[in-house]
Amino acid sequence: MKLYSVSIIIFVLIALSTIVNAQQAATDSCNSTLPLNDLTFNTSLLQCTEAWTPQNFILRYARTAENTWSFILSAPDSSAFIGIGFSTNGQMIGSSAIVGWIPSDGGSGTVKPYLLGGKSPGEVNPDQGDLTIVNGSLKIESVSSRLYMRFQLTATLPRQSLLYAVGPAGFFPSSPDYRLREHRFVTTTTINYNTGSQSVVKVSPHSKLKKTHGLMNMFGWGILIIVGAIVARHMKQWDPTWFYAHIALQTTGFLLGLTGVICGLVLENRLKANNVSKHKGLGITILVMGVLQMLALLARPDKQSKYRKYWNWYHHNIGRLLIILAISNIFYGIHLAKAGTSWNGGYGFAVAVLALTAIGLEVRKFLKK
Repeated sequence: MKLYSVSIIIFVLIALSTIVNAQQAATDSCNSTLPLNDLTFNTSLLQCTEAWTPQNFILRYARTAENTWSFILSAPDSSAFIGIGFSTNGQMIGSSAIVGWIPSDGGSGTVKPYLLGGKSPGEVNPDQGDLTIVNGSLKIESVSSRLYMRFQLTATLPRQSLLYAVGPAGFFPSSPDYRLREHRFVTTTTINYNTGSQSVVKVSPHSKLKKTHGLMNMFGWGILIIVGAIVARHMKQWDPTWFYAHIALQTTGFLLGLTGVICGLVLENRLKANNVSKHKGLGITILVMGVLQMLALLARPDKQSKYRKYWNWYHHNIGRLLIILAISNIFYGIHLAKAGTSWNGGYGFAVAVLALTAIGLEVRKFLKK
């Protein structure tokens, strides 16, 4: 019994030692010895910075020749791709990146340049970008459960806004297109190449307000108002249900749209934006037309009134113009925000469904005459 207990204790100690050793092996720091032997430049020139502490990213770099900069990015091997991007303005869109991975099945590692043309995977293009990469310098290897990705750039001074990313676990880009999937983790930093100091760039505090502005306008002016118009035109056989549904949809759409416009005005003030005058003007025009439509309910003549046909003409045509302007301004806003194809595609799909529904109902109505 004692021998059994001693065996258990020894086993636990060995297991704990193995875990600790593995954990130590999977970490790296600027005080660690670089475990790479086939480097073609003087490693004593390398400066080191803890690039991304939560993900244990370590960046070593140096100007190793005239206008030649050598980089070594170290990160834990989490069965995912790792990437470093060079940005002109701290934003992902328009940046050029170096991305590398080693498949879990023991395949050879791959390192590729990418152009980050947008936020959707289809806009991230392999073998593109404006980085001048030294031929044969793209390499990646795994040492003690860490990835070491190295590359050399030709530049007087590389861009100081750096992006770091970790891909989804278990996914590795493959031929022929080498498309990436959306990263699990990402951060933006700025680096001083002379001192090695690096600071994290905080995510824009207005990103939620931007999203709220877009979604409120999209669902309010761009979807519910359209659905309400379709109900009013094609559901009158269910009287008075169609009328109450129409009022409920238009009122809800108006309130959501009003919220979106207010968010937009607050956003403009906080960002001091100077390129949104057309978008703002269209938004205010749409809001005024929405207010006029809501007020029109208070001045709605009886069906027997001789003024009813003029009211109908006004109500219907102002509503149609509002919808056209709203759809146009939503797409224009997506363009200004550089929100990417996911927003364009999502709203475009919604508009297409509504348009096909309206066309189908119009054909049905025509055939019944």
